[in-house]
Order: sequence, then structure tokens, then C-alpha cells
Amino acid sequence: MKYLYNPPLIIKKIFRDFIWESKTSKILLTFDDGPNPNSTEIILKEFENHSIKTIFFCVGENLEKYKSLTQEILSQGHEVGNHTYKHQIITRQNKNQIKESISKVQNILLENNAYQIKYFRPPHGKFDFRTNKILSDFNLKNVMWSLLTYDYKNDINIVKFAVSKYLQKNSIIVLHDSNKSKDIIADSIKIIVEEVERKNYQFGKPSECLKSYS
Repeated sequence: MKYLYNPPLIIKKIFRDFIWESKTSKILLTFDDGPNPNSTEIILKEFENHSIKTIFFCVGENLEKYKSLTQEILSQGHEVGNHTYKHQIITRQNKNQIKESISKVQNILLENNAYQIKYFRPPHGKFDFRTNKILSDFNLKNVMWSLLTYDYKNDINIVKFAVSKYLQKNSIIVLHDSNKSKDIIADSIKIIVEEVERKNYQFGKPSECLKSYS
């Protein structure tokens, strides 16, 4: 059961170059799939209320469509990660296709925002033995997770169960900046904040939680 929320230790050992949890005893919140006009503003408002910083793993197409949201994310002190250009499952692509997708996202942020992306997350969490070598060509680190909330199922009770059962002081949590989770995203963040406070844990900034790898 636990592996559905926190990947098995054997996978973490095989892919030890990937980032699976925070190493600073602080929790890192992360968001996939944005930016999205129906959810990004909600997330940013909640984070401003709670003084939390995050990484948005963004899809290149969305970065191009919603440039003002991208700028707002950065101006509020959050980081942006690479989530491929079209949310492609990279295990179904050849090396050149993967590199082209990653490169397009890197260039969008460089050209539009003078921002150098440092972190990558594969869509649907799917990777293979080629992934680390490809990412090293871009000087990117693969950031996975140790707590999947399943917020994209749009059921706040599932999120509540995942957080109450599996939250650790060094968790990297995955939420989604998308239409699938927009209706429960504010409540999902509040549930996480309440559980962090109840357990006397702390949130960390991306620069803190990932500094051992930068």
C-alpha cells in the first residue's frame, strides 16, 4: 500500500542520482502540469497566505500560452521546473525526441524570463535508464517525490488520507496545477499546512530542500 504514495526503496536505490526526498528535514511542496489559469492563481494566493515557496514543474506549451502567469510565479519567488514541452511520456520517445522537448522548455524560460531551469520531473513519473544521462546533458536534476497525494482524482478525502498517513518531515509532496485538481486545490494545501503544524514539521524553500544536490 505504502508504495502507491511513496516509491519503493529499491527503486530509490537503483536510481540514486534522482532526488526522492528533501535532505534538510523540511517539507517541499511541488506542483505539476501548470501554469493553468483555473488553478495557478489559487495556489499562489494560498502560498502567499502561508508564506510557502514551491517548484512548479511546468509544461512548455502552458508556459508559452500563459506568460503572465509564468512571470507571476517567478515574481513571487517560486521556482520553475521542466515537465517536457507537451507532457510527453518520455519512456515512449527516442533520445532525440526527449532532448528536443526538454530543450524547448529550457529555451522558453531563458528567452522570455532570463531564467535557467535546474530541475526536471518526468510526466506521470515515468523514466528509464536513459533519463539521467539525458538530463546531465542539460545540467538538470530529476526531482521525484516521497508523497503522491492523488489530488488529480478530485477527491479531498483521498488527499486527506495520503497526507495524514504518509507525511514525513522530509517529504517531497506532489500536487497538480491543473483543471483536474482545481476544485480541491485550496483545501488540499490547507490540509497539508494543518498536518505539518500538527506534527510540528516545517516547510522548506526549494533552495533549502534541494541544496545538497545543486
